Amino acid sequence: MSEPIRFFYRGEVHTVAQGAPTRTLLQHLREDLHCTGTKEGCAEGDCGACTVVVAELQPNGEVAMQSVNSCIQFVPTLDGKAVFTVEDLQQADGALHPVQEALVECHGSQCGFCTPGFAMSLWSLYLKQEGQTEAPCRKTIDETLSGNLCRCTGYRPIIDAARRMGELPAVQFDRAALKTALQALQRDAMFSYSHDGQTFYAPRTLAELAALRADKPNATIVAGSTDVGLWVTKQMRDLGDMIYVRMVKELHDIETRDGMLHIGAAVNLNDAYGAVCEHYKDELTEMWQRFASQPIRNTGTLGGSVANGSPIGDSAPWMIALGAEIVLRSAQGQRVLPLEKFYLDYMKKDWQPGEFVEAVRIPLPRQGVQFRTYKLAKRYDQDISAVCGAYAITLDDAGIVGDAHIAYGGMAATSRRAPQAEAALNGKPWNEQNLLLAMAALAKDYTPLTDMRASADYRMKTAQNLLRRFWLETRPDGAMPIQSINAFNYAEGGAAA
Repeated sequence: MSEPIRFFYRGEVHTVAQGAPTRTLLQHLREDLHCTGTKEGCAEGDCGACTVVVAELQPNGEVAMQSVNSCIQFVPTLDGKAVFTVEDLQQADGALHPVQEALVECHGSQCGFCTPGFAMSLWSLYLKQEGQTEAPCRKTIDETLSGNLCRCTGYRPIIDAARRMGELPAVQFDRAALKTALQALQRDAMFSYSHDGQTFYAPRTLAELAALRADKPNATIVAGSTDVGLWVTKQMRDLGDMIYVRMVKELHDIETRDGMLHIGAAVNLNDAYGAVCEHYKDELTEMWQRFASQPIRNTGTLGGSVANGSPIGDSAPWMIALGAEIVLRSAQGQRVLPLEKFYLDYMKKDWQPGEFVEAVRIPLPRQGVQFRTYKLAKRYDQDISAVCGAYAITLDDAGIVGDAHIAYGGMAATSRRAPQAEAALNGKPWNEQNLLLAMAALAKDYTPLTDMRASADYRMKTAQNLLRRFWLETRPDGAMPIQSINAFNYAEGGAAA
């Protein structure tokens, strides 16, 4: 039975009973509600002009308020949540919010088209800074604005505004009232919304999801819609029925057991990378910062990234190098296999009927294992990699390599390992002579493509050079610290070195 969509908006519960399940929040705001402060720039989650803040109750009962790209968020995914747009920043007496005032004072707007998105990203930072006396550092500001592009003003005055907003008289946000409003919107059972023969399902439990998937094996599974959203806005695809997995509580688990970090398929990328970086801080923090933008990481999921299996994805290579596992679930039970075995060919995975991703399992650090991952792209933030390399080897006390795992994205039809390069290292000293043999073997492992991001020659040369960088950082004699080699290293205080 179809039910109307309900979410908290402009101080009251807003309901939607008409419109396709694939109608985006941006379309609903601008075309249905005539709330035109939020802008459309790219319709693919890249430019940030459409940024809003979405609040939702977490499994622990707390409220999370995060910046989101409204251009790729389907309206039914907002059921039980709250939406805030740039119109909500104005105070009750008509005064500007400190975020807006700071942008005015610092001349942070020129044509103004991108400004509402910048304001909402800055507001998300403002909320995080409540109760703190120190202004956010440059690095935090850069991360906050990583999903917002400006074509005319330049970023310096906007960054100045990010510092200035905390110096103005504070405006407190009533989180307690919002929490009460959200609690009243929660559903105990599966939510479904239908329109024009298409149904959006949002199960609440793993059992409901498994049964629904078995009943509707051809339905499109939606998590963060950071990829699926583009199927609609760019490819105009008919998704048919959809199954939204982000409301399944069991899929939000993060726990360690049996030497593995277990991350549920509905955990967003920010939380997933945050959990992994607690164990691999030096090795993965840069990848976390460079993986998409903050709004994309707030909504996209690690489980969805793995399920999509893009050959240029940045998560699969390092997970494969570490020996990660994927946990698949169906009505028949659970199936676990190494992630590298899941990818069969270009966009072809080892799915069985009725299966979906339940979780991923990532090995925790082990004695003697050296691990690194590197991303090469034209921009630091929010750019698709030309090459992504990941390396994990075991070194014994004599410096002999064992169990080498070398994996790349952007070098083949899937993210996959380099068996001949690994064979050139296993059982041999970790020295430059054997490194060169492994670098040469990469040319036998891969035949990369030439495309708009890089030529085949560039990809091969940089893949080989990344392996050399790994050796420089991990060689038994004279290993160089990451900070000496990383071009994006930040000095103390957040300034670029």
